[in-house]
Amino acid sequence: MKQQVSHLSPHQNGKVFGVLMALSSLVFLVPFFLIFSASMPAGAGGPPAFMILAMPVMYLVFGYLSVALGCAVYNFMFKFIGGIEFVSQGNTDA
Repeated sequence: MKQQVSHLSPHQNGKVFGVLMALSSLVFLVPFFLIFSASMPAGAGGPPAFMILAMPVMYLVFGYLSVALGCAVYNFMFKFIGGIEFVSQGNTDA
């Protein structure tokens, strides 16, 4: 059966994506922070430690805003062009 997604929740999808972006950014930020800290000369100040907290927060905020805006645009445009279509099959284990 072919179905269309008629509404995407901007707030819920934005929350989920923002948190996923923030957590996944730590996978890259922590190792790079450690590598850059270890490779800096002794007298030079390494990368600022607050960046390890600031960057995931920025990812969270911008991830939330971009997905929430995208969902809102999708919801508005659905009236004019339709939605994402997918095919679903009923459960055959009856």
